[in-house]
Amino acid sequence: MDTKHPDSDIIDRLGGTAAVARLCKVKDPSVSDWRKGGIPSARRMFLETIRPDAFTPPEPTSAQQEAA
Repeated sequence: MDTKHPDSDIIDRLGGTAAVARLCKVKDPSVSDWRKGGIPSARRMFLETIRPDAFTPPEPTSAQQEAA
């Protein structure tokens, strides 16, 4: 069974697989692999430098807070 790595959410916040592949100048299947195994450290440092906002989880909405 494929397990989703927490970095998959970061990839989504960066615009998805194709967008991250373009930013890192790699092919889409490489980024798809990162969804399972995590973003490699050198790529992660690059992405954190250019898009630090994507590495901070979004604040819960008031509806999410009420449900908790």
